[in-house]
Amino acid sequence: MRDHKKLRAFELSDEIVELIYRVTAKFPKEELYGLTSQIRRAAVSVPSNIVEGCARDSQADFLRFLYIAFGSLRELHYQLGLSERLDFLNKADAFLLEPKLVETEKVLNGLIGALRNV
Repeated sequence: MRDHKKLRAFELSDEIVELIYRVTAKFPKEELYGLTSQIRRAAVSVPSNIVEGCARDSQADFLRFLYIAFGSLRELHYQLGLSERLDFLNKADAFLLEPKLVETEKVLNGLIGALRNV
């Protein structure tokens, strides 16, 4: 079994979850069961799938969960862009989140690529 805490992709995605909860707390209350909930679910899905994949016995299962995590990360990236266009997410918060999302995508994609070549 792998230790998810040793993975940079997990660390980064865990940081993003904390930030997401803070920035979405400022979203309009009427979006609580809409975009706010969807964004939070996508954000939590990323580290959750990394953790679940690490708990699997096979390399193929681990890789499958990393792909799911990557998909959730891309979904989150889109949702945050939409939130910014709808003026739910202010420019300062978007500026803070964007480089973290990009770095996490690169790290997670690199991990996936490394595992595919093993």
